[in-house]
Amino acid sequence: MLLVAIFIVGYLAIAFEHTLQLNKAASALLAGVLCWTAYIVAGDAHVINAQLLHHLAGISQILFFLLGAMTIVELIDAHDGFEIITARIRTTNRRKLLVTIAAIAFLLSAVLDNLTTSIVMMSLVRKLASGDLDRKYYGGMVIIAANAGGVWSPIGDVTTTMLWVGGQITTVPLVTKLAVPALVSVIVPMLWIGARLRGDIEAPAAPATASSTAPFERKLVLAVGTGVLLFVPVFKTLTHLPPVMGILLGLGVLWAVTEVIHKQKNDEHKGALSVAGALQRVDSQSVLFFLGILLAIGALESAGLLGSLATTLEDAIGNIDVITMAIGLSSAVVDNVPLVAAAQGMYPLQTFGVDHHFWLFLAYCAGTGGSILIIGSAAGIAVMGIQRITFGWYVRTMSIPALLGYLAGAGVYLALTRLS
Repeated sequence: MLLVAIFIVGYLAIAFEHTLQLNKAASALLAGVLCWTAYIVAGDAHVINAQLLHHLAGISQILFFLLGAMTIVELIDAHDGFEIITARIRTTNRRKLLVTIAAIAFLLSAVLDNLTTSIVMMSLVRKLASGDLDRKYYGGMVIIAANAGGVWSPIGDVTTTMLWVGGQITTVPLVTKLAVPALVSVIVPMLWIGARLRGDIEAPAAPATASSTAPFERKLVLAVGTGVLLFVPVFKTLTHLPPVMGILLGLGVLWAVTEVIHKQKNDEHKGALSVAGALQRVDSQSVLFFLGILLAIGALESAGLLGSLATTLEDAIGNIDVITMAIGLSSAVVDNVPLVAAAQGMYPLQTFGVDHHFWLFLAYCAGTGGSILIIGSAAGIAVMGIQRITFGWYVRTMSIPALLGYLAGAGVYLALTRLS
């Protein structure tokens, strides 16, 4: 009871982060450590320490993977690599621009995480549209497309990465079975929003700012950075080593490349373009948040509480698809990271094997369900802050199309699963 109480209080503190003015990483770390403290007080210290070390081994793989991927993305951004993509957009038609923004966000999020994608895309939106309402519509579309784009790639979303690193899913089934449902979950709201947009946008005046990198450097870092990210699943397939080894290899390669191309520059200029500079800009608070949450979930799993919860859900609901969709809808309100971590603890691989229908459907639901409310995903929170979109405006304008897209994609996935 104490263990559950600590977790619930910690979860509420995370959910009401802004009201309490307490960083969610602090709440997560406190919950994680206190859960294990409460667990060890009432149990065998030797056995529980062994369980903790087992969980730390798995957690460290996820955290180092995220840290490596975030550093690679920061290096690309520091070299203005994403400008190569955004500079090629010329259309001023509102509907065409909506399709372009959705497509880029959907594809970009499969390589980057949805948080980084949303930040990059909102930077693009600010350069293409000057009207506040236009920016809000495009921002809402960025949230939906970025969350959907991450579900069909093993490196596109934190929760998908967790399932991939945890061994529940592999790359080929993930891509082949979730790409179409994820795309449907974007197309439906895009048509809904597009029906409300007419005419051409008024583009803002372009600021005259010089880039800190040469065109060759931008192209090289973008090519190498995206190349090493895409190589991670290939590396795992070829070597059978965990994905974290592939991302560390990629970071080492990009690190060496940036050191070579900047070796003639002075320390002040080189600092912002180096790995050391990128590490200073990495969202380390999010990494600590994941650490705390995964520690807390690990304590609940080791104590047998998640197994009991799975049994209760099976008895109360019975249909595993309904349970999975409920988890997805819950991710609109609460963070999808602990939801997926809890599901991993509730259903061991002995219950649902590798690439089982449940794991793939969970990846879809947890990723796209967060788009229904603006607070349901890191992408939503980022766009909310950048564009100052209010919770109420998003609910009135974007929640219904996002929900329809979520349900349509889920229906397509279930129909394709039944046919295969």
